[in-house]
Amino acid sequence: MKKQTILLIIIVIVLIGFGIYKGSDLFLSTVVAPVVMTPTVSYTNATSDNISIQIPLPGDIVAKTITVMGKARGPWYFEATFPILVLDARGKVLVTSFAQAQGDWMTTDFVPFVGQVIVPDSYTGKATIILKKDNPSDLRENDASVSFLVTIR
Repeated sequence: MKKQTILLIIIVIVLIGFGIYKGSDLFLSTVVAPVVMTPTVSYTNATSDNISIQIPLPGDIVAKTITVMGKARGPWYFEATFPILVLDARGKVLVTSFAQAQGDWMTTDFVPFVGQVIVPDSYTGKATIILKKDNPSDLRENDASVSFLVTIR
């Protein structure tokens, strides 16, 4: 009787082990797509139909000197420029600069722009780049912006 009990226990252990092995084999052969977090662009009183960023892209790792390029509709500019701000991870302004239209900005069409921002040498880490519609009237209802995160190395 003891031999039968021991034999039964061994058979159960082998079956359980085989089940776990087959189950793990099945698990290993199942392809699971990784979850990828896509960084986003945030618009305030604007859409991608007003302004579009080409570089840097949201989530990019950038150097201390950041070239910002894209295109914006003519009304986004005033005197062919608009402000660029870079905020640190806590929301403090690190630097303010401007983007310059690369064509006739007196239009409602898209006009390419280029801007350069130089971040202080002492800063590394997450940062928010904000491109603001130039608003010489200073009326809140005319404010608009687009922002996105980058990492400064």
